[in-house]
Amino acid sequence: MTMSTRLVLRPKNRMPSVGVVAPTSPVELRRLEDAGATSFWVGGHIASPNPSPEVVTWLARLVEQTSTAVVGTAALLLPLYPPALLAKQLADLDRASNGRLAIGVGVGGEYESDFAAVEVPIHERGARTDESLSLLREFWSAEPVSHNGFHHSFDHLRIHPAPTQAGGPPLLITGRKPVAMRRAAQLGDGWMPYLYSADRYARSVATIHEHANTIGRSLDEFVWSAYVFVAVDDDATVARNNALNFFGATYRSDYDEFLDRIACVGTFESVTAKLQAFCDAGAGHFVLVPLGGDTVATAERLLREVVPQLEVR
Repeated sequence: MTMSTRLVLRPKNRMPSVGVVAPTSPVELRRLEDAGATSFWVGGHIASPNPSPEVVTWLARLVEQTSTAVVGTAALLLPLYPPALLAKQLADLDRASNGRLAIGVGVGGEYESDFAAVEVPIHERGARTDESLSLLREFWSAEPVSHNGFHHSFDHLRIHPAPTQAGGPPLLITGRKPVAMRRAAQLGDGWMPYLYSADRYARSVATIHEHANTIGRSLDEFVWSAYVFVAVDDDATVARNNALNFFGATYRSDYDEFLDRIACVGTFESVTAKLQAFCDAGAGHFVLVPLGGDTVATAERLLREVVPQLEVR
């Protein structure tokens, strides 16, 4: 790539950078890339109740199916993985992609079965994530690492060769709670919350800036991303039903009362206004998750018709 991954994920000419949750078909990936998608994102679990791929395996497939777009995880549940093994896997994939990786990191916790599967106590997930975030960067130096922590210990362990990106792929912190915001300010290269309204996103931006100021950290190179579910149709009722059907099947809960606080739902005109509100709140990059029937066609229309109307203030 001629530009760094982190730069691709930031606004260009006052227009946000926009990615899409990756479809499984290489043909569909090319369609969306042609429509203007600058990044593709994959998620996954180890042993969740819903059928799901494993995220690093899927990321490896995505590296091979794309050539120019940034590819990333949204999200990789960091406490489920040994940090040395993960550092090696991601360094190799960054090299294979010519430096196109971005890693969205989460702590998990929705499914205790994920943690049982890898024999990691679920109550340790936050501390393990913080320790592993620091270790990943140390390992990506390709120099010997000595570390004696609460969960991991190494003596002159070297993971090499280094990733293509200097310092390794950017690590974007996902989540929703204040502890995730503190983690982003202290240890992350970016912030990517989900199930947020634009107002809540604005409050999280202010909170992260407050934490960063407290520790004397500059956020000039920080990536402000938002993972946004979008249910859009020329008929607003169809859009709302698509959203409710998705959330009911995926999260097994009734979202009707607060749907508009966790997703952008409505006609193309109203969804444009709702995405613009995220830009006004500080977002410079989107991961769009289209809901409904033909999600690829919906994503194409969003990229071609909606995104050009958005402006980062």
